[in-house]
Amino acid sequence: MTSDPRITRLPAGLQPGTPPAATPDKAALRRQLLAARRSLDPATRAAWDRALGEHVLAWWRDVNRPALGVYWPLRDEPDLHHVFGEMTALGGQLLLPVVLERDAPLAFAEWQPGEAMVKDAMGIAIPAALRLQPTPPALLVPCLGYNAQGYRLGYGGGFYDRTLEHAPRPATIGIAYSCLAADFDSDGHDVALDRIITEAG
Repeated sequence: MTSDPRITRLPAGLQPGTPPAATPDKAALRRQLLAARRSLDPATRAAWDRALGEHVLAWWRDVNRPALGVYWPLRDEPDLHHVFGEMTALGGQLLLPVVLERDAPLAFAEWQPGEAMVKDAMGIAIPAALRLQPTPPALLVPCLGYNAQGYRLGYGGGFYDRTLEHAPRPATIGIAYSCLAADFDSDGHDVALDRIITEAG
């Protein structure tokens, strides 16, 4: 991999219309995207997180959702904590995803920035005082990668896909760095996101 973290759509030297090389399998693509995200320098990541946060805050103000599912960043995911506090100050209710069963939809727990956290059996931070709530009407969904059709590439656990299978389906906003756009095919169980927000907008 080069120092450029962008996942290009065509190999260098190919012109539009040239048949692309075979798409890597998803396990290989995950490794590639994780390495690309990990290679971002801290100053770039911090600037992109600030820009992403401003776009998310503008979207949230526009749609005026009373409750929003957010996420605790893992494995170099975009960190939006700086806007989560502002959302709660403006009266928003934030909820974090909680894994109660490995092959089940996510549950959601009410969360206030700054409250005590513990790690669950999978090593994911959850509120120490677990106040479970119904699935919120909108979710911020972290993306390891995403494609032009709005499909997300995650870590392979399928938790968000199982969550979105059930009605009423919440609005879904994918959160990703723009350099992690990739070409991959969706599987039959995949659910396209309603929108992708990156540092570019």
